[in-house]
Amino acid sequence: MLQTPKPAQRCAARSPCSIGTSRVPRPCATPLSARSGPSSRQILCSAVEQSSAPTLPRSNNNGNGVAAELDEKQEVAQQAVAADPCLAYNLQGNDWTTSSLSVVVLGASGDLAKKKIFPALFSLYYEGLLPENFQVFGYARSKMTDAEFRDMITSTLTCRVNARERCAEAQERFLKRCFYQAGPYDQPDGFQALSGRLTEQEAAKPRANRMFFLSIPPNVFLSATGNAADHARSKSGWTRVIVEKPFGRDSASSAELGRGLAQHLAEEEIYRIDHYLGKELIENLTVLRFSNRVFEPLWSRQYIRNVQVRGAAVLPARCRQPHCC
Repeated sequence: MLQTPKPAQRCAARSPCSIGTSRVPRPCATPLSARSGPSSRQILCSAVEQSSAPTLPRSNNNGNGVAAELDEKQEVAQQAVAADPCLAYNLQGNDWTTSSLSVVVLGASGDLAKKKIFPALFSLYYEGLLPENFQVFGYARSKMTDAEFRDMITSTLTCRVNARERCAEAQERFLKRCFYQAGPYDQPDGFQALSGRLTEQEAAKPRANRMFFLSIPPNVFLSATGNAADHARSKSGWTRVIVEKPFGRDSASSAELGRGLAQHLAEEEIYRIDHYLGKELIENLTVLRFSNRVFEPLWSRQYIRNVQVRGAAVLPARCRQPHCC
């Protein structure tokens, strides 16, 4: 004798793939009069089918009501992220009306800093993406004054990304925020002097945030990071350290580097980046275009106006030896 399955059994047996078919889905929840509270299975099914199931009265005692409350919470969270994108990364919020930002580039006289980091910082400033109260400090072993440091990086600052009027004026304003401190990486004296100069520039605001970018040889990563964290850490705001590749020669050396950084910094204070991560994808652009089922129907003249391939590196690589930094 055939038995008619109960509503909850029909819900459990139904595949999510059936949603959107010609069959009209039924609500997963049993009538309110037949039960006192929702089961976990009913709540799950209600969440899966709520877009097509008949709407039940919103209540804490049924699955659809719980799903609706979850949707409302998600909508509120999305609106908050739209207002403050930092919330999407679970980062500490910054009130830049009471905070300052200091960007310290360790290895400021090296090739990477001159060709990549300082032009990128100026581009952010030119586009209005840096806070009003910020300063850039270069730190390296080379002896140099503030004026000499500014002269060194002037030729690398361009407005090529989104050229607008008054680029020269923007460069002058940016250079006035650039300073230099010479010192060794393995001794605390230079970092103590750096911290003192940072404090002078940060005096206008009660909260000071500091970010250190390691544009230095790998053999001084740990000594420079340790001295920066121990002797130049912000006392009123957050501290961040950006470690530029390489992250060791193999698994063992990479793990050793991670343990060394963890002795001075919390994990949320460490950022590891590699500006060549996308190099292989760019070289294999044709393969990516025709072999990927997602891109293949979209990357066409109907959706892409033009493709530009630019060779931005016009100078050969120089000054990659440790003594240059």
